[in-house]
Amino acid sequence: MTAGELERLAVELGLDVIGASPAEPYEDTERHIRERRARGLFGKMRFTMARPEVSCHPERLLEGARTVVSAALCYYAPEPRVPTGTGRLARYTWVDRYEELREKLDALGRAIGGRYRVLVDSNEHVDREAAARSGVGFYGKNTLLITRRFGSWVVLGTLVTTAELESTPPLSLDCGSCRLCVEACPTGALDEPGVLDSTRCLSYLTQSADPIPEPYRAALGDRVYGCDICQDVCPWNRGIEKRRAGTEPPAAAEPYVSLVDWLEADDLRERYARLFVPRNDVRYLRRNAIVALGNSDADGAGELAERYADDPDPVLREHAHWAVRQSSRGTSG
Repeated sequence: MTAGELERLAVELGLDVIGASPAEPYEDTERHIRERRARGLFGKMRFTMARPEVSCHPERLLEGARTVVSAALCYYAPEPRVPTGTGRLARYTWVDRYEELREKLDALGRAIGGRYRVLVDSNEHVDREAAARSGVGFYGKNTLLITRRFGSWVVLGTLVTTAELESTPPLSLDCGSCRLCVEACPTGALDEPGVLDSTRCLSYLTQSADPIPEPYRAALGDRVYGCDICQDVCPWNRGIEKRRAGTEPPAAAEPYVSLVDWLEADDLRERYARLFVPRNDVRYLRRNAIVALGNSDADGAGELAERYADDPDPVLREHAHWAVRQSSRGTSG
């Protein structure tokens, strides 16, 4: 199959960017993962970093694998005004575009023919490396994959197939001298451009089972899951609102959540199954909501946080004490 034929199939299926590369080992990526893991830069994250001997070897993911097809699906939608008393979610979580991408790649595999395997949001494959090799995008200094047309507002997925497809070349693009994402990160997680220190990354901290380090709590602001700061300032992401004009979030999209709801609802795990939550324990979502309360200027935020100051759970109790102190400082100021 030629690159042009693959592109036509992608358009028919509604995939925003497509590319293909040989099913070969990602030797440099495997080395980088091992080096950065040794430096402690991944914190306790596992994902594709846990077993690079698997995730960096697409040729081992399917017997007779010949081609890795990479695809991107844009998830950008304009952000509405975030009301007082709510917590902000990172844009990629508003709806589950991963499931949509999974279905489209399965349809692509059937159309191409041969045996295939779909990997989307999988620990078994480094999707970003495959996408960079096939020209779907390039690595930004924020470590995200940046596409020409949609910037980094994309979810990535992979199709490993026994079919032979014409390869598409990598993009000869980079961030140049731009350091906006490095300078905008409030915790210095990108101080080494192109290398993420996850232990200082706000997005990672909202998904970690460890207590959120106190020096970084104020930087979270009203964020209760994920962080888009480095994407919001990226020049490659400018203009996306015009290219996606008229694209409204699906009716089920959730740009923000009620902090009271996150603290009191009994069905959070069922409602937010699309989110990675450590040990599937909703107390980590409640912890994030408590931190957001400490940063909130909403009336009664401090009193609400104070309800958890004597909570039997030590994680919630400690974060509640901080939130009450933080709220009191804001009131006195």
